[in-house]
Amino acid sequence: MLTLPTIGKWFYMILSGGKGEEYREIKPYYTSRFKKIFDMFPHSNIPCGTDKREIKFRNGYGKDKPEFVARCTLDIKTGREEWGAEPGKEYYTLKIHEITERSGC
Repeated sequence: MLTLPTIGKWFYMILSGGKGEEYREIKPYYTSRFKKIFDMFPHSNIPCGTDKREIKFRNGYGKDKPEFVARCTLDIKTGREEWGAEPGKEYYTLKIHEITERSGC
């Protein structure tokens, strides 16, 4: 399962239902990680956006930190500034559909 560290502010906003998406920069590092678990259109790095996968989000680094598992879909789009995105910049966007597990929260 893919584990993504998340800054505390965004971590707890997702848990409370106040933030419905998490953003990651479109870089080779994230492309290689997302391609392992999400369907992408052939010969591209563009996600199909229909398959839901479980992603573990951790509040920072280290196995002793609070974490949760959420079912997510992946897309590429501009993010919302109030959720930490830069205006007009495209990101890999993980849409949070449901939180299935919590630990230490």
